[in-house]
Amino acid sequence: MAKPDVLVLAKNIPLILDELPQFCTLHKLYEETDKDAFIAANKEKIQAIVTSYNVGAKADLISSLPNLKIICCFGVGVDAIDLGKAKELGIPVTNTPGVLTEDTADTALALLLTTLRKACAADRFVRSKSWSKNDFPLATSLSVGGKKAGIVGLGDIGKAVAKRIEAFGSTICYQGPREKPEVPYKYFPTVEALAKEVDFLVLTCPGGAATFHIVNRPVLDALGPNGFVINVARGSVVDEKELVQALVEKRIAGAGLDVFESEPKVPEELLSMDNVVLFPHIGSATIETRSNMARLMMDNLRAHFDGKPLLTQVQ
Repeated sequence: MAKPDVLVLAKNIPLILDELPQFCTLHKLYEETDKDAFIAANKEKIQAIVTSYNVGAKADLISSLPNLKIICCFGVGVDAIDLGKAKELGIPVTNTPGVLTEDTADTALALLLTTLRKACAADRFVRSKSWSKNDFPLATSLSVGGKKAGIVGLGDIGKAVAKRIEAFGSTICYQGPREKPEVPYKYFPTVEALAKEVDFLVLTCPGGAATFHIVNRPVLDALGPNGFVINVARGSVVDEKELVQALVEKRIAGAGLDVFESEPKVPEELLSMDNVVLFPHIGSATIETRSNMARLMMDNLRAHFDGKPLLTQVQ
């Protein structure tokens, strides 16, 4: 039996180049100089797309492959995939939830602690030999003073973040599309109402149209000059221009960011700010988690071609 043809849109996915060829014929679109010509020449035989959370799959590509049967995403976020077009054509989409929850929550906590305690600035302070000349400025405590954490998006990752922050003695509040009676945290119907109540916002919600720029100027003003923003969700969730302006004008105290609106481009103003910590979208970037994500994605692909139920189909 001939191996199914798989179009790979994203490079640097662990295990893919080693293991997928065992049961698939790979076509690496990212290596093609003339991508349109390649698609035109090979569109009839492509049965699957392998992509990532940041590359996605646009409607025109999905429509151009008449024998496409499945789209497998390396990552939880599928906002870069045209789910409407996939649904219209009856093409299932899978992602990799669950396996990256703990590491992403760890990243949120790392950003929170690093931002509040000015860890990166403190490191630079020592390396520049400033310690012998000056005292390092005071930071903000996570454990002292009855802090309140506001989590936007209380899914698996949001709950894992809440568990970690609770260990520091902070009170948890949250906002999302619906209240969850099963959790012991106070619910707020809007992000602005949540921001007024808390000392820092931790963003763990999905990207996409429903959450586009939900952290905007009114939210930042509600958070106030002692508040912090921590984002491990999607860059699109925050109005980046307003965030930069709020930081410049000191209308909020600081930010810890793992994601940006136009990755890998980062606003120039942020690069020189000591009250901002910047990560290069590494929420799930550990050897263990990325390997588990790749394994789950391949298991979905294999299940499809073996005629078995998909493990993690996006609904």
